[in-house]
Amino acid sequence: MVGKITNRYADVSETADKLINTSRFHLTKGFIQHGKISVYSHCFSVAVMSIRIANFLDIKVDKKALIRGALLHDYFLYDWHDTDNDAHRWHGFTHPSTALRNAQEDFELTSRECDIIVHHMFPLVPFPPKCREAWIVCLADKICALRETLFCR
Repeated sequence: MVGKITNRYADVSETADKLINTSRFHLTKGFIQHGKISVYSHCFSVAVMSIRIANFLDIKVDKKALIRGALLHDYFLYDWHDTDNDAHRWHGFTHPSTALRNAQEDFELTSRECDIIVHHMFPLVPFPPKCREAWIVCLADKICALRETLFCR
């Protein structure tokens, strides 16, 4: 569906519930993202913020892809704070491809959803998003991460 999204929390909650009931998505509740915020809560916030941005800027979006991509953008399924794992030092650069790989194992993804997941860390990842939904999630992720890092400790 393309167009304005009215009930953003209900739409995100409904989609998150579907993901939790059909995959490993529930595991995101057990990993910390920023401050004291879980990966699940962060992804939920990014989905809601993405809808707010799309509505505020009056951008027509693929609603389902925007929400699913935002919820799955950090579907990496590990504790990146684990300092004993040298690979986690590169988390900012590598987790988008890990998240995409995990999401592809668990779900059928559209090209927009893949674009959202793999490019949400631009410019840390060198290639920019290709679709408007991915640009929106990229921006929403930065806004939510900043808020969580500064105010949720």
